[in-house]
Amino acid sequence: MSESIPQHAGPPLLHDPAPDFRARTTMGDRSLADYRGGWLLLFSHPADFTPVCTSEFIAFSRAAGRFEALGCALLALSVDSLFSHFAWIRSIHAQFGVKVPFPIVEDPSMAIARAYGMIAPQAPDASMVRAAFVIDPAGTIRAISWYPMTTGRNVEELLRLLAALQTTDAHDVSTPEGWQPGDDVILPPELTPEAAFGPQDQGGDWYFRTGPLPKKARGRSR
Repeated sequence: MSESIPQHAGPPLLHDPAPDFRARTTMGDRSLADYRGGWLLLFSHPADFTPVCTSEFIAFSRAAGRFEALGCALLALSVDSLFSHFAWIRSIHAQFGVKVPFPIVEDPSMAIARAYGMIAPQAPDASMVRAAFVIDPAGTIRAISWYPMTTGRNVEELLRLLAALQTTDAHDVSTPEGWQPGDDVILPPELTPEAAFGPQDQGGDWYFRTGPLPKKARGRSR
């Protein structure tokens, strides 16, 4: 079972420290602190053996190498027991030929789910435990997404989001709608009168400039 977790006044928000915990998983005990120094995607499920979540586990398992290439570990969480987790991943392997390569945390007391604001303090069940948290190497929450029980998450979008966060961190730029690695980025505006009132690029303005990553930044590592 998970160890006691300090309770906060409200759910964690973007740029808050991710609540730490230590709990049993399908790959031994894990603590959030174990992942410090690398990126982490923590994604939760309301129960094992649910069809939507099963489809996601298959997709996450098949994309695990792509997350690893971005320096990001995967960590799943469900309120069911460790015994149920093992039965579920055994079924996934038997029925779909997919081995789940990441740990699944057991949270039968819903203590971790409550600490992350996935369910209200007095909620009677775990139907809202359908969240994904992108946590950076410093242990800070950088993105949060929520999905209902009826709708599967998009693993490709989570990979895109992770790559975008890493790009903006490394190069001091922003990414536009639908950005993909290799696309043009949004460059910082030049906050000078000359830039604001001078000639503008076609299709843009001083506050909205797009282009390739600056040459001096392209060789930086994440």
